[in-house]
Amino acid sequence: MYSFIRKGIFSLEPETAHDLSIKTLGLAKFAPIRTLLKQLFACPQGTPKTVMGIEFKNPIGLAAGADKNGEAIDGFGAMGFGFIEVGTVTPLAQDGNAKPRQFRLVEAEGIINRNGFNNYGIDHLIENVKNARYNGVIGINIGKNKVTPLEKGKDDYIFCLNKAYNYAGYITVNISSPNTPDLRQLQYGDYFDDLLQSIKARQAVLAEQYNKYVPIAVKIAPDLTEAELVQIADTLVRHKMDGVIATNTTISRDNVTHLKNAEQQGGLSGKPLQHKSTEIIKRLHLELKGQIPIIGSGGIDGIQNAQEKIQAGAELLQVYSGLIYHGPRLVKELVQGIK
Repeated sequence: MYSFIRKGIFSLEPETAHDLSIKTLGLAKFAPIRTLLKQLFACPQGTPKTVMGIEFKNPIGLAAGADKNGEAIDGFGAMGFGFIEVGTVTPLAQDGNAKPRQFRLVEAEGIINRNGFNNYGIDHLIENVKNARYNGVIGINIGKNKVTPLEKGKDDYIFCLNKAYNYAGYITVNISSPNTPDLRQLQYGDYFDDLLQSIKARQAVLAEQYNKYVPIAVKIAPDLTEAELVQIADTLVRHKMDGVIATNTTISRDNVTHLKNAEQQGGLSGKPLQHKSTEIIKRLHLELKGQIPIIGSGGIDGIQNAQEKIQAGAELLQVYSGLIYHGPRLVKELVQGIK
């Protein structure tokens, strides 16, 4: 059935199709619609797994970017995800980059976006999280506003951390989107050290304030040299981060240069990212030596490459572009097949 639906979705401009899908899934806030969707998707619960001190009902999650404002948590939850990551969200609402800013590479099952953290702000997202009826783990992915200078970037992360802490199963620090100018510089050197030190110090205060420990993961880019990856791994361990998500979208156009839309600026996700993200996971796992769990993301479109990421060292998995190309059956297939 999804192949028929996909034809209709793909007849629309990508962002229009995305917005329509979010609005449709957002109807699951009504109990009868939620029940109907659960029956329609018919996904088993899967195999529970404990990671970062959290029990996930299964290891398959929705990656950030799909539901930036937490408007469709219950709809995505009905598909059977063990966890849902909403955002990226910033302190203030922002429009993001100029449209058009999303492009399909259909032949390669890829998507390029240069959205630029378009969202309604942290307060709007938190209200949606509070109202959700989803019984899985909700992660909240936080970023900085475009207008915030890089040297003050940590202030935006701390602001969002304060707001999100009491409502999140875990929090992700997104410093790897290629679509906010200079954001990826926060992955390196003094910026990285200062950011993580500040976040961990604030986490300790909030843990005491709310009498609960909410894990914090860092989302990294796939476009890293081996030396950069080694340095990032060392910094994550030194600051005792709770998890790392590998990876965000890529600025590389390897193997897609001949395709329509490949020249568009932005981050490339989907199948073209599959091998690159798995290699990053494998190298990261070697450096981390099991001290920090890895959440694998990038090009997952079936059991085989999902298993490859697990064998490379990932403990949890996230999908997004694969869901667009293959529909909710992908979630069911992964939940049933990943043990």
